[in-house]
Amino acid sequence: MQVILLERVAKLGQMGEVVNVKQGYARNFLLPQGKALRASDANIKAFENQKVQLEARNAESKADAQKIADKLDGETFVIIRSASDAGALYGSVTTRDAADVATEAGFTVDRKQIVLGQPIKELGLHDVAIVLHPEVEATIVLNVARSTEEAELQAQGKSIQDLAAEADAEAEFEIAELFDDIGGASSDDDAQDNDRN
Repeated sequence: MQVILLERVAKLGQMGEVVNVKQGYARNFLLPQGKALRASDANIKAFENQKVQLEARNAESKADAQKIADKLDGETFVIIRSASDAGALYGSVTTRDAADVATEAGFTVDRKQIVLGQPIKELGLHDVAIVLHPEVEATIVLNVARSTEEAELQAQGKSIQDLAAEADAEAEFEIAELFDDIGGASSDDDAQDNDRN
């Protein structure tokens, strides 16, 4: 099916282009959302008459999106989740979670604007893309942690595995010191026994 695009559509084309798409994509997405019109002679003429208005509206919405992107780009948001000691989440962080945390921070973000390359199923820092306009994108960082203290440590660059390794090393050091103290005490006892003989 041929359609004429009323705005830029990612991986499809620019405003005003006539492109071939599958009927289902046109019927279920492009036409209902007002992103395209069927490419008939009447619709092409109507587009030419509205082209200046559409371009002006597109430029205005792009400028608004760019203002939001400038504020939002590089922001870090903390999401608290329960997870195993190895750092695997019980569940996952979704686009809705990312949108909710950004909205709580005062940004207007819809979950449909958030692009997750893959589900977030581990603790740590994760880069997430937000498409505010077909031509404007921002990247935020989701700091997924079990507590706010853990989130602060992750923000400093320490991973959950590093923290666990540090805790294990500290515990081993304390055990080694304890055994050294016990060993030293038993050698003192042996020395005292030898003095008595």
